[in-house]
Amino acid sequence: MKNGYFQIGCTGSGTVIKLVKPEAGGSEVTAKEIADYLSGHGVLYDAGLLAKGILDAAVAAKNEFLFLVNRDLIPEIRESYILTVAQDKMTASVRFYPPSMKGERMTAQEFLVDLKVKGIAFGIREKEIAAFFTNPAYCTDFTVAMGIPARNGSDAEIKYFFNTDLHTKPTLSEDGSVDFFHLNTICHCKKGEVLARLYPEDPGDNGTNIYGDTIKPREVKRRRLEFGRNITLSPDRLQITSDVDGHVTLVGNKVFVSNVLEVENVDTSTGDIEYEGSVQVNGNVLTNFSVKAKGNVEVRGVVEGAVIEAGGDIIIARGMNGMGRGTLAANGDVVAKFIENATVSAKGYVSTESILHSRVMAGTEINVTGRRGFITGGRVSATNVIRMKTLGSPMGADTIVEVGADPSVKLRIQELQKLVVEHKKAIEISHPVLTANVQKLQQGVKLKPDQMKYLQEMLQEENRRKQEMENCIQEIENLQVILDESSNAKVEVSGEVFAGTKICIGDVSMVVKNPMKFCKFVKQQGDVKMTAL
Repeated sequence: MKNGYFQIGCTGSGTVIKLVKPEAGGSEVTAKEIADYLSGHGVLYDAGLLAKGILDAAVAAKNEFLFLVNRDLIPEIRESYILTVAQDKMTASVRFYPPSMKGERMTAQEFLVDLKVKGIAFGIREKEIAAFFTNPAYCTDFTVAMGIPARNGSDAEIKYFFNTDLHTKPTLSEDGSVDFFHLNTICHCKKGEVLARLYPEDPGDNGTNIYGDTIKPREVKRRRLEFGRNITLSPDRLQITSDVDGHVTLVGNKVFVSNVLEVENVDTSTGDIEYEGSVQVNGNVLTNFSVKAKGNVEVRGVVEGAVIEAGGDIIIARGMNGMGRGTLAANGDVVAKFIENATVSAKGYVSTESILHSRVMAGTEINVTGRRGFITGGRVSATNVIRMKTLGSPMGADTIVEVGADPSVKLRIQELQKLVVEHKKAIEISHPVLTANVQKLQQGVKLKPDQMKYLQEMLQEENRRKQEMENCIQEIENLQVILDESSNAKVEVSGEVFAGTKICIGDVSMVVKNPMKFCKFVKQQGDVKMTAL
């Protein structure tokens, strides 16, 4: 395949164009390309003659066709070209035009010098250029320089060899009761067992554009293994193993291994308990005592007016009567047979058979199931959904249920976005100053002690802002997940809801005026609406 081309010439009658037809499916020469060429070389032409000549050439039987474009005699024109550089500066292509019929050809060396003058210094395809000058193909685009793109690497990754998602929900028995005993919430590990392995980041490779500029790959995320006690890090810092037989948990990005602390009761015989791992209480937790654990807390008996805090889940097999002073706070889930006169907060879900005169808050959902399944009195809040059999009381006990994201979440996102912009502006101002001073140091320029001190302080400040900006971005992403998950917040009542109960969804609310059964409350068109379950 070979494109058609044209060549300018002078005869006794004036300036002529020789059109050569394409071969084997090549492209025809257009009138616009010829016109642009003539204009670019200052050659006057008659547009009508040009158009007629191209039409006549198209129907002519000969491979070559001559036609007149003006009556002037012009000087000979050397071989020329048009160079096109891609927007990303990674390729340069050229389209050559033949010299006039008695004009001079350009040499390959001359063309290479031209490229250098234009700043193109990398990826020049000299073999292809030499081949053109040996066997020219005019009016045809071909690549004369090509850069090397950057190779993007990959982020560091940590693989955990234990179950990191222990959100086990209690099972419902055939008689309608909830089994709070077989929850399997502890992930056991053996001494010497590999817990996690780090696969380091691949930074990628730099590329180079046709002007010789370095093209950097995208930045990759670095990670490191984070862990607590009873864990050994391998010499290459890529693997961690357990030092003891116990249980392993992942809190945030940190791995904890601990033996379970097991006690009969939390009372005067033990005092308050504060433990790095998980705590198992085979009996009861009495009033005024506290249990604080970085792992899970499991109580086989009852909890009175006590304080329990857990970095993981809280499980109370026989329930809690907080006596107006008891509190439960879990970074994971809370499971209890009943909750009465207590304050409960969970970043995960809350599951129980009844809630009576309590303040209960859950990060995801609250399920009040079993034979009774009632919420009476107090205030119960969750981000996504609250489910129960009976809501409120025929005796008129003040009962409030709330679902949906707290409005303060949106305000917090806006605050964080402003902080990100502020940090970014400050970094953009300081970075050029730091770069200039670092270059001076690399060139051997000595800075005064006060200048060095100022430079170090500026570098520390930039690193601090970068870290804070990264923390803000991470928090924005986490809060956005909460907003997205709460868009379909609802309250489901599988039995009866009594009059006087207040239902809040996001920033709107309603008070139930008449008893209703088997219903669902959702937010529609800016109001709380009741629909069939």
